[in-house]
Amino acid sequence: MSVPPAVEPDHVVLVPHWLTAPDRAEVERAVTEALEVGPVHPVAAIHLGDVLTELHVAAAREFVWPAPVARVRLATGWGADVVPVRLSALELASVLSLPGLEPVTRAALTGGRSA
Repeated sequence: MSVPPAVEPDHVVLVPHWLTAPDRAEVERAVTEALEVGPVHPVAAIHLGDVLTELHVAAAREFVWPAPVARVRLATGWGADVVPVRLSALELASVLSLPGLEPVTRAALTGGRSA
């Protein structure tokens, strides 16, 4: 697995990726498997750990502030299980570098399909 270049913390932008519940479960499965089975570069492991954290934060955010996401779902016609998972470019690159990530989830993360 290649390691993305380091960036200054104040230059990190979090981009929402609108993922269905199965997509989120697949990201969690692939990341957890990579961290447990390894080997994973230590820097990539940090980014992957941050992805796991964001998956939980996205679920909590949806529970605490459901109205903004509900408006997006209504406007787009997306299902009730679609929530934004906010990832930095480094976190996204770390997930996309996982060889075991399912193609449909990879497409969801790269804009290859709408939720």
